[in-house]
Amino acid sequence: MKRAFLVCAAALWVAILLAAPFIGAHEVGLADLVAGDDLAARIVWQLRLPRLLLALLAGGALAVCGAAFQTLFGNPLAEPYTLGVAGGAALGAVLAQQFARAAGLGGVAIVPLASFAGALAASAVIVFVARRRSTATLLLAGVAVALTSSAMILFVQYLADFSRTFRMVRWMMGGLAVVGYDEVLWAAPWVALGAAALFVLRRDLDQLATGEELAASRGVDLARLRLWVVAIVSLMVGALVAVTGPIGFVGLIVPHWVRRGVGYAHAWVLPGAFLTGGAFLALCDLLARRVLAPADLPVGVLTAIVGGPFFLWLLLRDEFR
Repeated sequence: MKRAFLVCAAALWVAILLAAPFIGAHEVGLADLVAGDDLAARIVWQLRLPRLLLALLAGGALAVCGAAFQTLFGNPLAEPYTLGVAGGAALGAVLAQQFARAAGLGGVAIVPLASFAGALAASAVIVFVARRRSTATLLLAGVAVALTSSAMILFVQYLADFSRTFRMVRWMMGGLAVVGYDEVLWAAPWVALGAAALFVLRRDLDQLATGEELAASRGVDLARLRLWVVAIVSLMVGALVAVTGPIGFVGLIVPHWVRRGVGYAHAWVLPGAFLTGGAFLALCDLLARRVLAPADLPVGVLTAIVGGPFFLWLLLRDEFR
């Protein structure tokens, strides 16, 4: 069952990677690429493939982070944005959009840099709390960081003119519209290193899933584990938000699907979440591009539409009563 689930997830991931670059408002076929059609090559290699790769990376990373957070907090409603990292990243981005006068610094766009700095600042607050408080307090600290960031974002938007406010609001919807591979090359190392680090911690996470007291009695250093998981997830999410904006609910929905297929051992959950999360976000992006075609619906709007009812369903399940 476990192997079958992973094989199916991997097959779906590969199928999307091969087929999605040819799906869009402008019909492009493999024959067009083979024939040397310049427009078709530009659409596939410079627009659709980078966007698809970013979706696979972002979806996989968010799902892996969600699986780790749900174990860390012992809460099936936890997901990467619970700790306010996305809020810190969004605050950095809107500050850059409002107050930066130049379009870039040293050839690097200011907005991604500011977004990443905001995520790191939020992470620093959470890591500071993680070293001194319990997991429950850590969750509350994340909510406080998120609410504070949201309030400051509204204040900055109030100060901005109409055009800048529009750009801020549009960015915060979350999206994968990129040209070229700069964003993919930025995100890939953070995702790869972060996912590998969480996989290294898989046995401690398995122990934690049985309960904090039992895990501690088996030699798990809970404070150290909390610190590492929060730091790793914060860096991954911060790097992604810097280029995609906030995309919510992927880390909430996908881990629940995966656990139904492979159980609760993180040696299976983490790779399953990466494959399924990437495929899920890529499919959501394909659907978002078709819903209002030729207009491009931000994928973060679609994942929120799907994730909201799923969140309510989790709340209404018997174990939450």
